Amino acid sequence: MSAPDSDSQIPIARHFGGALKLAQHALRTRLDEALRPIGLTTPQCAVLSALEREPGLSNAALARAAFVTPQTMQSILANMERNGLVTREAAPDHGRILRSFITARGRKALMQAHTAILDVEAVVIDAVGEREAERLTEALTRCAELLSK
Repeated sequence: MSAPDSDSQIPIARHFGGALKLAQHALRTRLDEALRPIGLTTPQCAVLSALEREPGLSNAALARAAFVTPQTMQSILANMERNGLVTREAAPDHGRILRSFITARGRKALMQAHTAILDVEAVVIDAVGEREAERLTEALTRCAELLSK
């Protein structure tokens, strides 16, 4: 049996992927805290943001945008519809597919969420500086694109 290489002795949090996951978890936790007073969860905010960009998205498209399963998205959308944040209607070309649309109430909540998200992001940008934040954003975007292929 060969000796473990020196990289395996480094704690996972010091590896790139481990550090990225820790940062993502901390960001998600902080976003959840910031969105709670608005009455939104992070996935609900992702849904509203996606619908702001592209009204009429399907359950499956919204699930991808919010990084949840289609089954979970169904529950999220049912709650959002019940709370008056979105409306849903059958797609004209396929009656079983429901298209979602943001309501005025949903748009108001999203505007509040944008402010809360910018406040959370400001903590990170202040920590690393604007220039480094831009470089990190570009690098992480490239990583996501490469890993998605």
